[in-house]
Amino acid sequence: MTTPLASQKSVTVSGSGPGLLLAHGAGSDIEDSYGPVLESLGRHRTIVGPDYPGSGNNPLPDRPLTLDRLADHIVESAVQSGVHSFAISGFSMGAAVAVRAAARHPERVTALVLSAGFARTNARLDLAIDTWRALGAPGGDGRLLASYLSLMVGGTRWLDERSREEVEDQVELFAAGMPPGTDAQLALFDDIDVRADLARIAVPALVVSPLGDLLVTPVHSRELAEGIRGARLATLDCGHAIAAERPAEWAGLITEFLAAVDG
Repeated sequence: MTTPLASQKSVTVSGSGPGLLLAHGAGSDIEDSYGPVLESLGRHRTIVGPDYPGSGNNPLPDRPLTLDRLADHIVESAVQSGVHSFAISGFSMGAAVAVRAAARHPERVTALVLSAGFARTNARLDLAIDTWRALGAPGGDGRLLASYLSLMVGGTRWLDERSREEVEDQVELFAAGMPPGTDAQLALFDDIDVRADLARIAVPALVVSPLGDLLVTPVHSRELAEGIRGARLATLDCGHAIAAERPAEWAGLITEFLAAVDG
């Protein structure tokens, strides 16, 4: 039984074809995590992109967020949108949400694409997230947080090639504000561990590892790929923000993989 956390106030549905359910990152929303690839993916798939509680127009619930509830939330969003079976593409924390959704709802999930994701945190990722939460605390310096996130999610090569004006534009974008549920979503990192779920995945899986990712480093992608029987590991030369740096290549990997799954 699914246990949706919020009514369907913030769900992107577009495209046509087999279902593709999206799970975005923490402190983000569907447009932020997937915006530059939505049109391309929608040429081949019916895209269902629900925002988490605390993102988009979805309020936070009265009870704490859990990984199970987020997994059920995205699945229920697809079902309520009329899409009853689907592949799931999970980005960053959304990769763990996707894995848990596949473990809890195996009858609905046909394939997984896990990008810039992790099965559990390690000491380095804990440090990065703790710093993010501290900088984002009430009364904090919004520009300092924006500068930190720009350095963490942008690939070093990509940032080196940007002008000062372009970097400033990115900082201003981050400084405009995080979703109101960001801290509640980041708090989930303390307990996320889907290693046991990986062994239960019985559908085709693609793991996409950004080689220049400073937030969720490639060691995490390798752990995901090694934990799922038969998973394919692909790499992209970019940082964590794949949609901003390599949208065409990312959309191509997802589309080609799912086309092969369809047979």
